[in-house]
Amino acid sequence: MIVFVDFEASSLAKQSYPIEIAWVFADGRSRSFLIKPDPKWTDWSVEAESIHGISRERLETEGVAVATITNEMIDTLSGHDLYASAPSWDGKWMSVLLRAGGRPRHSLRLKKSDQAFSHAARDGLGPAAPEGEVEKLVRQVIQDTEPAFPAHRALPDALLELHRWKRIRAEADKRLLRGQ
Repeated sequence: MIVFVDFEASSLAKQSYPIEIAWVFADGRSRSFLIKPDPKWTDWSVEAESIHGISRERLETEGVAVATITNEMIDTLSGHDLYASAPSWDGKWMSVLLRAGGRPRHSLRLKKSDQAFSHAARDGLGPAAPEGEVEKLVRQVIQDTEPAFPAHRALPDALLELHRWKRIRAEADKRLLRGQ
């Protein structure tokens, strides 16, 4: 099954680490965690905090232990197709989280959400649809669903990817029925 994953992080620096993770399945089931920082994680950006609104103190008091999260991730997400809007960043933070939880860093792999979007458009439009039409549909839905004020929180961002995927599927089906 398709799963959209998103992270928030301490910063965009090389030493950054994940502070929040969320995932949402195609059927709508979701999970979200604030992550209690591993003692070795010291990077922090005040600028990043002003964007996501999560303080390091909040992570210390409300965050869930890394091992608890990684165990649930492996149990829940293994065998599914995992997608993220920015897999290079989210994949980095997933690796950091998995390693801190004692798991191999490539236990789970992310693909770019755009791949799921293109597959959804292609499935709905049919195999004979020109590639340009597939790309145009995906671009249009992403543009139409771009939030005026992005949440910069893991669950709303993962839900946005799911919403886009469902909307692309619905739009493709409508166009196919109209014969376009």
